[in-house]
Amino acid sequence: MASEQKEKLIRFYKGTEGEETVVKLVDLAEAVQRSQKFRLSGFLDPYGQEIAETVAANYPGLRVDFGGGYQGAERARAMYIHEDFAGTPSGFDIACLKASWNGQFARLSHRDVLGALMGLGIERDRLGDLLVTADSVRILCDSKMAEYLLQNLTKIGAVGVSCEMADLAGIAPREERCKEIRATVASLRIDSIAASGFGSSRSRAAADIAADKMKLNWQPVKSASQTVKEGDIISMRGRGRLEVAEVRGQTKKGRTVVVLKRYI
Repeated sequence: MASEQKEKLIRFYKGTEGEETVVKLVDLAEAVQRSQKFRLSGFLDPYGQEIAETVAANYPGLRVDFGGGYQGAERARAMYIHEDFAGTPSGFDIACLKASWNGQFARLSHRDVLGALMGLGIERDRLGDLLVTADSVRILCDSKMAEYLLQNLTKIGAVGVSCEMADLAGIAPREERCKEIRATVASLRIDSIAASGFGSSRSRAAADIAADKMKLNWQPVKSASQTVKEGDIISMRGRGRLEVAEVRGQTKKGRTVVVLKRYI
């Protein structure tokens, strides 16, 4: 039965960005069924978390919980727990490292920080959210990686940094602000919706898609002509996220009325 479920799930995600993730998650789920205990995944983006929920729904007797180290974390670890497990899981094994630099002389971005961490050989699924400010970054990571980072993260790009362990409890819950945008579009093509939501032209949106900067529901957008529907999430590298909140029908001129929420 478990083998059939595994094959079905892998076949469903085959050829998508979720293929590698689902393979790891079904292996975890089957390990929990055998042990009747619990197992932790690496850090997952929101698309990966959706896959984790789908896997749990296909394995009787399992439930899944998520933890990213603080309330509202975007990247989180999945914990599969067997219904017959009588103990208490030890936690999500997440640590927080704070790296600081002189903000008067350097401005470092999320991409700079991630590049430095990947340059140290850290796999992306060992890392949670990276909370960057003008002169520091809080790095959420697998607790097993914390000591290694503490000793080896001395530079981000050409900028020297000093590192120390930080308390997860000191991270404020994420408060997302959003701006509501009402627009009329020629169609529900993603280039048209993205142009309205991000305040650019359709040609610019198409160029961003060609440059692999845009995702739809956390999967790469393959074509500017791809259509969206109510509830879809469009994310743009460096520009944030956009939700298609409502599709309200057409105007007398045949244009489609949409309500978008841009998270800023």
